[in-house]
Amino acid sequence: MIGTVGATACVRFSGNVVFNRTLIPTSRKFRSSSLLHRSSAYPGHIPLNPFENAFLTVGSSLMAFMDPKRGDMVAALGETTGGLTLPKLRDTMLDSPEGRRILKNRPRISSKTLDFGRLKALPDGTFGREYTRWLEVCKVTPDSREPVHYVDDPELAYVMQRYRETHDFYHALFGLRVSVLPELALKAFEFANLGFPMTALALGASFKLKKAQSDRFWHEFLPWGIRCGGSARCLMTVYWEERWDQEVRDIKQELGVWDPPAGLSIYSP
Repeated sequence: MIGTVGATACVRFSGNVVFNRTLIPTSRKFRSSSLLHRSSAYPGHIPLNPFENAFLTVGSSLMAFMDPKRGDMVAALGETTGGLTLPKLRDTMLDSPEGRRILKNRPRISSKTLDFGRLKALPDGTFGREYTRWLEVCKVTPDSREPVHYVDDPELAYVMQRYRETHDFYHALFGLRVSVLPELALKAFEFANLGFPMTALALGASFKLKKAQSDRFWHEFLPWGIRCGGSARCLMTVYWEERWDQEVRDIKQELGVWDPPAGLSIYSP
């Protein structure tokens, strides 16, 4: 169903306007009729039929390309294109002792679940301290991640949510800034390490870079992301909350990762 708000085209799926700046609840009548074929599997779940899923995939990819700051569109694209990747990641987690504990406990990352006072009191160089330092420097909050809506299986929905909420841990591990070039380098790493199609599609934003940045991305940062991510342990199997006291350098050695080329870090001059 296509609706219009002012001059902005909006697409409605299962009771929500998706392509507008915000999600706007539609009428109860529409919600009931659109969900007749399927029921919600978990709080916030929005079931889609194949046509709706395909339409949302195309629409969210276009919107995310035009405006990469649209976190809701980037999130939707990740969910609608992750159908083959999520089961593989879940199985990889099940093959790992840490991963099995994550799936059993289903920890969440937010300002309500983290003890920032304790983490800030940890010694410099520990993962907990460097994570809080990264949050402070980049002015980021762990509460900014979109909830999962379009993944039907509850366990796979949690896997997607876990990826989304631990993404900032990857930033902190490498000390990456929050800007286009570091984010693209990390997306290349995530594609090689996790396999999400959305991370590969996001690399299309590299064509908007200035020439000097583009040259560095294609010749330095992209090769780092592919080599480092491809050879590292799957980061979805890491129970980060059990590693606050561990030295970052020891975590990197254990996971088989190394720092990207200079120019992306919050520690760079």
